[in-house]
Amino acid sequence: MNLLLPLLIAAALPVPAPPAAAALAWHDCGDAKNADVRCAMLTVPIDWARPGRGTIELSVARRPATDQAHKLGTLVWGPGGPWDPGADRVVNGYERFSTTIRSRFDIVGFDPRGSNGSHPVRCDPEAAGARPAPVLTSQADFDATLDYNRRLWAGCRSLTGPLWDHADMLSNIRDVDALRAALGERQISFHGSSYGTLLGEQYAEHYPQRVRAMVLESVDDHSVPTTAAFLTSQAAAFEDAFDDFAGWCDEAGAACSLNNDERGGARTVWHRLIGTHNQFDLLAVGLKRLKDADYAVLADYLSGVDDGGPALHITDLGVVTPAFCADWSLPVRNYAEYRALLDKTAKIANDTGYPPQVFALTNCLGWRPVVNTQHPLDVHTKTPILLLNSRHDAATGLNWAKSVERQLGRHGVLVTYDGAGHGAYTLNECMKKTADDYLVSLTVPPRGKTCPID
Repeated sequence: MNLLLPLLIAAALPVPAPPAAAALAWHDCGDAKNADVRCAMLTVPIDWARPGRGTIELSVARRPATDQAHKLGTLVWGPGGPWDPGADRVVNGYERFSTTIRSRFDIVGFDPRGSNGSHPVRCDPEAAGARPAPVLTSQADFDATLDYNRRLWAGCRSLTGPLWDHADMLSNIRDVDALRAALGERQISFHGSSYGTLLGEQYAEHYPQRVRAMVLESVDDHSVPTTAAFLTSQAAAFEDAFDDFAGWCDEAGAACSLNNDERGGARTVWHRLIGTHNQFDLLAVGLKRLKDADYAVLADYLSGVDDGGPALHITDLGVVTPAFCADWSLPVRNYAEYRALLDKTAKIANDTGYPPQVFALTNCLGWRPVVNTQHPLDVHTKTPILLLNSRHDAATGLNWAKSVERQLGRHGVLVTYDGAGHGAYTLNECMKKTADDYLVSLTVPPRGKTCPID
């Protein structure tokens, strides 16, 4: 990849004038349990570069601060995924935020373009034919996946309309700024989780003067320049999380169902299953359980499969094509190159072999164009961005969070939870209080701060 090109593109992108603040018509969300929450639809252009070519509406929800007399402003929630339901999180998932945050901020969430209540993308996978396996084993698999993707995407584009080509993160950050303007806010505070951290990073990059404070938990690193760098960094994170699980099992005794003379422990069972079952299926289940730090549940699942029980068959990890594929340039020319990539990850991941995120390569194989290619961050917010990450995160590893901290320089500080799991704000009271103090009083923690396991 030409590393200079993304930098030139990012530097050349103008920071547009604030969009006109269209009034939001707030109404009842239809939820009697959450009568104080209000919902609205925000109208934005399908194509921000050509705003006269049609609009869509984004679903928005706002939960007012419980202490309006001491309200600090608006906290925008950046949903993960891609395409987690941000509006519903404000209506029904608001308890992830502390009572402190709920008292001092209006919390606003939205469904990103193409999702849920915001002109959802429509596809017909059955019309595209049989879906290829998520992991390729031959050039024939490679060619079949390319053909399938082209058929699928043509149908999606026909059913969805022009939004299919405008679901990238650069469009989403324009939506966030339109939301800010519609709310009548000069600045916003922002809290993004997982894929929502990419939304926050790029919003801060393009609109630094409109950021009061920003918390990014479980951090995406959008600077990895190549397909190999993406896969190896994800492989290292997944292997680290698996190692933490295996170490827990070794120390847990009877609490880990993989510990007995017949089974031989976590690693022995794992390698036995890898040799006799679909490896991707095992990795995908592992990703879910390792992300949630459900170590005992994962051990019970593996012991059940080892006993001859059913193994879950995973066909999709939720990589949302028109969003993710437009944000990540992960080209693979042929099966030989693909195989070489997996051989490379195997050298750094002795137990797991490759990360389940290899699914992103097949899901995006043949995608053109990638409009939001990877590049190092260039952020200059007045208040440094607060990064939160657990030490053992199977999806967004500490390696990514440290990389983003290096890119931010004096404009970012990383706080590390010494345990495992994804969604770092919710994992530990120390992490939550650190983020709350930062959001309320703009208190930036010392560089290198860690939060011990409770």
